[in-house]
Amino acid sequence: MSTNREKRPKWDFVKDVAGVLVVIGALFLAFAPESVWQSGSVTPAGERKAGGSFTMTNLDGNLWKLDQQRGKVVLVNYWATWCPPCRVETPGLVRLANEYQSRGVEIVGVSLDEDAGAIRPFIDDYKIPYPILLPADKSNLSLMIEALPTTLLYDRQGRLAKRYTGAVSESIFRADVESLLKEQ
Repeated sequence: MSTNREKRPKWDFVKDVAGVLVVIGALFLAFAPESVWQSGSVTPAGERKAGGSFTMTNLDGNLWKLDQQRGKVVLVNYWATWCPPCRVETPGLVRLANEYQSRGVEIVGVSLDEDAGAIRPFIDDYKIPYPILLPADKSNLSLMIEALPTTLLYDRQGRLAKRYTGAVSESIFRADVESLLKEQ
């Protein structure tokens, strides 16, 4: 049985595969989520702006105020149970919360779920030790939150030190929190 196709040398095949990989890599870099580029340091202290103030209720109906967290490094994570990148990011946040709570770091989650009934099972599944807040008006957040997850990192003076959009690795959060803890 003969075919009309010529057998191509293996080297041509390797070059073709390498070319495809280069194109895929270029496309990834062009359309990569913003979180890929978030490994830079926090905003220098002199350039930070006041983080503003907000008050939300936690799942038990108690108030949580950003103003009352002065003196702590605060990481506020906007997420939802139905968000796949949020699910990827949550275990790292749980580890950070458990490790850094005694060092003056407050991690808090802000659930943007429409179905409040989905939140407690998520907390139980992921063993989330930090407060989960519920915004009174989610429509106001749409101006600030472009994608989920979005995380805001505040220094001890309540100034916004860094904003993250998309899932962020635990190591990036850890490095940025450590940087803020070292500040006087």
